[in-house]
Amino acid sequence: MTKIRLETQALSRRFGALVAVQNIDFKLAAGARHALIGPNGAGKTTFINLLTGVLPPTHGRVLLGGRDITAMAQAERVKLGIARTFQINRLFRGLSVLENVCIAVAERVGAARSMFYPAGRRTDVIDEAMALLQTLKLAEVARHRVSELPYGRQRLVELAISIALSPKVLLLDEPAAGVPSAESHIILDAIERLPEDIAILIIEHDMDVVFRFASRVTVMVGGALFAEGTPREIESNMQVRDVYLGQAPYRAAHV
Repeated sequence: MTKIRLETQALSRRFGALVAVQNIDFKLAAGARHALIGPNGAGKTTFINLLTGVLPPTHGRVLLGGRDITAMAQAERVKLGIARTFQINRLFRGLSVLENVCIAVAERVGAARSMFYPAGRRTDVIDEAMALLQTLKLAEVARHRVSELPYGRQRLVELAISIALSPKVLLLDEPAAGVPSAESHIILDAIERLPEDIAILIIEHDMDVVFRFASRVTVMVGGALFAEGTPREIESNMQVRDVYLGQAPYRAAHV
């Protein structure tokens, strides 16, 4: 039986009279490669913010490995294994690539304070960070400031930071957003090389990315789950076409 890593039960969020997310029952299994798609304003980012503790729900629960984490703060959820990237990266642009990743590793292993001392005091942190950068083919720019990198490489650094937290669940909010199309394959290649046991949920508008990445797709419309299935099932779902995609060919649509 597949282990459920992340689950929501009747998860809802109101902003005054506006219902942004309504009664979402959702499960993300260990090793899942799941895409969440929907038009602007569908509630996708609000849903991610509820999962990560950025927002508290108006109603419902969030479970991580069967444990109720609904009332937990964002930092506590990170320590338990939920990591995310953002639509716009949030890196320390004045620090080097290696320093950015070291901060994440040090935070995870409880060595953050010691990083204020000379680097040699925590060679274990630096070694782990460098090994991760090598995996993502960033070792050659490890000493470069983040601000010096092309945007596609900056998104890879953000991904490295998320992986450095050793997550059980990884939430990717449009990881290729703003990346030139010629570089987007770098992001996808890196995601495909991630450990198989990490449960990954990706918010994405580019259907080529969705078809390459996901084995399951959920469509969100008006704050509610509208449809779920394999990419092929979603592609052939006439209700999705009529209500969400219109009559345009599904693969060509950017949703």
